[in-house]
Amino acid sequence: MQIDKELIMDLFDKAVVSERKRMYYDLRTSSSDGSQRMLNALMPGTDVPIHRHPQSNENVICLCGKLVEVLYEEDSLGDTMPMRMDAQDVPNGKRLKESARYMLDPSVGNFGCVIPAGVWHTVEVIEPCVIYEAKDGKYGEDGSETNEK
Repeated sequence: MQIDKELIMDLFDKAVVSERKRMYYDLRTSSSDGSQRMLNALMPGTDVPIHRHPQSNENVICLCGKLVEVLYEEDSLGDTMPMRMDAQDVPNGKRLKESARYMLDPSVGNFGCVIPAGVWHTVEVIEPCVIYEAKDGKYGEDGSETNEK
């Protein structure tokens, strides 16, 4: 298979009409593949809950568009809470504070990042983008955690 402009435009077309304002394309070659490798088209306004992958790094490469990866660290003593979040939203009552922001924008040479295993993170989509994501473990069986109730 080839990842080309036609595939990217098809993903954008599907993401625009999706209720979640995003659409993924599975790049695994078989259902027995124990990893997650995908293209993910993200539109501004999509809501990606703050989450983490305790058992795997997440590799993110931005093919087109612009987004910010926002990383958080646990802060049991602080009062700082991410937007859209309060104390009961955080697993085990732990507070999170922003620890890093990575602007991914291939037009200026910022192509991607590696999010270490166990780090809470989300994205802020600045303009429609397509990212390549790779993680270890099958979706739903990889130990990923979210702060959604």
